[in-house]
Amino acid sequence: MSFRLMSGAAALALMAGQAYADYSLTILHTNDFHARFEPISKYDSGCGAEDNTEGKCFGGSARLQTAITEAKSRTNNYILVDGGDQFQGTLFYTYYKGKLAAEMMNQMGYDAMTVGNHEFDDGPEVLRGFIDSVDFPVLMSNADFSGEELLADTLLKSTIIERGGEKLGLIGLTPQDTDELASPGDNVIFTEPGHAVAEQVARLTDEGVNKIIVLSHSGLNVDKFVAETVPGIDVIVGGHDNSLLSNTIEGAKGPYPVMVGDTAIVQAYAYGKFLGELNVTFDDEGKVIEAMGEPILLDGSVAEEEGTKARITEAAAPLEEVRNKVVAEAAAAIEGNRDVCRAMECSMGNLVADAMLARVKDQGIDIAIANSGGLRASIDAGPVTMGEVLTVLPFQNTLSTFQVSGATVVEALENGVSQMEEGAGRFPQVAGMTFTVDPKAEPGSRISDVMVGGAPIDLEETYGLVSNNYVRNGGDGYNMFRDADNAYDFGPDLADVTAEYIAAQGPYEPYTDGRITVKE
Repeated sequence: MSFRLMSGAAALALMAGQAYADYSLTILHTNDFHARFEPISKYDSGCGAEDNTEGKCFGGSARLQTAITEAKSRTNNYILVDGGDQFQGTLFYTYYKGKLAAEMMNQMGYDAMTVGNHEFDDGPEVLRGFIDSVDFPVLMSNADFSGEELLADTLLKSTIIERGGEKLGLIGLTPQDTDELASPGDNVIFTEPGHAVAEQVARLTDEGVNKIIVLSHSGLNVDKFVAETVPGIDVIVGGHDNSLLSNTIEGAKGPYPVMVGDTAIVQAYAYGKFLGELNVTFDDEGKVIEAMGEPILLDGSVAEEEGTKARITEAAAPLEEVRNKVVAEAAAAIEGNRDVCRAMECSMGNLVADAMLARVKDQGIDIAIANSGGLRASIDAGPVTMGEVLTVLPFQNTLSTFQVSGATVVEALENGVSQMEEGAGRFPQVAGMTFTVDPKAEPGSRISDVMVGGAPIDLEETYGLVSNNYVRNGGDGYNMFRDADNAYDFGPDLADVTAEYIAAQGPYEPYTDGRITVKE
């Protein structure tokens, strides 16, 4: 089987000459929207009205609506799908939970989505409310949720929709470690992705479906693994690791689509900055004979649909007082980009860890550990609003203090760096300590030269730590903290602590100081 990436004109010319039995489908897709209903800046955080007028902003629901409408007009056969994580990320989610996401997705005409880990941030209850509110199926194949009464009768492992006279099989896929990444409760049991998808492919094939699309909130590496090991998948629409796939954009993680055997894999970064547009042609046996496209950048050249813009402005009104309050000043941009903070020391990580440690230093606390997955944006130079701080730290996590041995601290650091090559959110940003990490070593033996307060760590000694309640309770793989001594998980909100700390510094000077050394 050969695949070609072609220009739009060449592809249209080819389609015009195709045999009658060939079937063409445009797959429009988004992923990791994270409640970015308003336009975003180049830092993926809020973008002011003046900058938006000047064309400096990206995304937002109003631009996304325009792009979807225009993309639909270019084809007579399409589906619109989402790769998960509509929830969490701005004050809109804090205030509306899943209600505004459901309203916007219904308006835009989505056909299906998969469950992202953040759809479980507020437990099965909020997810159930979202599922009840949307006009399309929500999918998750790799979990046993039969024991969770809130989901058992509403969530689907796969579904069949008809489009252009053909049946399309859609399968959902969620991170296997969602129980570590979110709060699904004890009644949802997550399973290995390959077997779960294979089971659904077999079921759909038995029902006569020969065009199968997986909506996968699992990251590009897992998507490649599933494509390699499970036959019969035509397209995987991805999410979770915010991969930008493109044939034209410098720095993209791979081409659009990534081809693994007969399977086309696509993803479109995050935060509504792009709309993915994949054009697929199948032969009469359901085999992909052409897969081509490119994500559409939703920059200032894309007009905002006026009705949607007015609705988002209306929805934002209750949030204005909170988020427009200027709480501090930044002397320079504070780096919170996930590609940096999940691989090395970053200035946002230092800020948050320093803020946590400063708040509880007088309680006998020696070390702060912040998971980089909890840092969701950068902050630019100038006045810092509470809205910007909440965009960086949207999860309403509280400070947790506890005591563990030096050996447990090292175990925690090893966990934190165990998946750094995958850009996992468990990467630790720290204060009160320094360490060296060797990314080329085997996971579990990457950490060395751990110093606490300027002295080598004593594996037998007891240390006081501060983190957030999510990490302390085992989130991001930090299970070693669950049995910590003298744990208190009900401190102040991390966003409030960080805002107060920045304010106390005068104009805050972001910095890195070598507290984390990454070996070359």
